[in-house]
Amino acid sequence: MNRKEFLLSLATSTIWGMNMKTKSLNQLTASLDSTDTMPVLFLGHGSPMNAIEENEFVAGFRRTADGIPKPQAILCVSAHWETRGTYVTAMEHPQTIHDFGGFPRELYQVQYPAPGSQELATTTKELIKRTEVGLDHQWGLDHGAWSVIKHLYPKADVPVIQMSLDRGRDARYHYEMASELSSLRNKGVLIIGSGNMVHNLRLLAWDKLNTDGFAYDWALEAGSKMKQFIINGDHDALIRYDQQGTAFRQAVPTPEHYLPLLYVLALKGKNDMLSLFNDKAVAGSLTMTSVKVG
Repeated sequence: MNRKEFLLSLATSTIWGMNMKTKSLNQLTASLDSTDTMPVLFLGHGSPMNAIEENEFVAGFRRTADGIPKPQAILCVSAHWETRGTYVTAMEHPQTIHDFGGFPRELYQVQYPAPGSQELATTTKELIKRTEVGLDHQWGLDHGAWSVIKHLYPKADVPVIQMSLDRGRDARYHYEMASELSSLRNKGVLIIGSGNMVHNLRLLAWDKLNTDGFAYDWALEAGSKMKQFIINGDHDALIRYDQQGTAFRQAVPTPEHYLPLLYVLALKGKNDMLSLFNDKAVAGSLTMTSVKVG
């Protein structure tokens, strides 16, 4: 084979490979039924005890689920799954992970036996172009996922997968990568970010756990600014959260509980309505504020 023939062969095989990948993605996406555009949710999950307690926050989760179409599947980005690189769970039966300590035995006995979805995992992997997404068969559903989803769909009859947070990437990377998931909204997939906007457990006022709505001044300031940025659509300010002053730095000492919010905001369409719910502080340094897009 001469050089000209080699280059022609290489070009042909490259185009064929691209066409096959596109065809494969189209087939995977097509196998999920087209639907009206699904909403996107950021859920302030707070304490794992919310999984078994009856309070205003779990009531808020239920009301939200009642007001949206039942999804064909759920993709959850939880604060509690950080990895090097990006992964999605791809097992048929994800385990219920009790990734916490020091709570009542009753909480450890909770199981949320929602099925997984290899189909959605593979589709998600193909949609993301910014990085190589790995298919994970070990993780399951951590409490950032199941402790809130169990209130949305208590029968555990909606398939759930999780996407991990790459701890080596900055906020802008996460925001821009999340936008690549937008087509899932038209395939019956409910995308959930689970974390807390204000989350500083080191400064938690344990003596104020039962004081309704108690918040430190800095938590009120940061939470108020976050909500104003969200309402105004100022996503750039939220991406640059570490440049917003002392109150923000106290509210977000580490990014893992904050980043799921950016995944949700990145998926907001031009005509999407936006609303806040469960907008209350807990024990001084934690807010349960949740966001519904669409």
